[in-house]
Amino acid sequence: MLSSVIKNYAEIILIALSVLVLILFVWNIILQVKTGRLKNKLNEIFAGKNAHNLEEVILHQAKNMKVLDKDIQELYTISNQINHLALRSIHKVGIIRFNPFKDVGGNQSFAIALLNGKDCGIVISSLYTREGTRIYSKDIKNGVSDKYPLTEEEEQAIKMAQRSEPKKIN
Repeated sequence: MLSSVIKNYAEIILIALSVLVLILFVWNIILQVKTGRLKNKLNEIFAGKNAHNLEEVILHQAKNMKVLDKDIQELYTISNQINHLALRSIHKVGIIRFNPFKDVGGNQSFAIALLNGKDCGIVISSLYTREGTRIYSKDIKNGVSDKYPLTEEEEQAIKMAQRSEPKKIN
């Protein structure tokens, strides 16, 4: 009875098995392509390494990450120190030459303002006369002098320094 069923449906069974073989063949090709891609990715991961397993590679990368993280923290600390020093160092300069006495010739007197990033520093004034030169200095905090009144030229020098851009070194 089984053999008669097989004989009656032999063509249908043969077509079904052929379709199944074709599907399995296509599936096999797809799996081969995916396996090849995976193999290429694994070759990229293990390229230049003598690692025998993925665990060694991961542990090596974790050590590298710790070293890089430490380096980044050091660079961050150094960057903060440099920024702190930059705010304290003098990098704004303004200078005004003037003639304090109308009857004495030449602009040989000057006021120079030397300020840091917070507009604190010093203003130095030099007054030239026939009898000699006198030099004065005044502390500057936030762009003003707390202890001594500023002359017009000293105020101009401070304003010029506040507007000045840091010079670029080529």
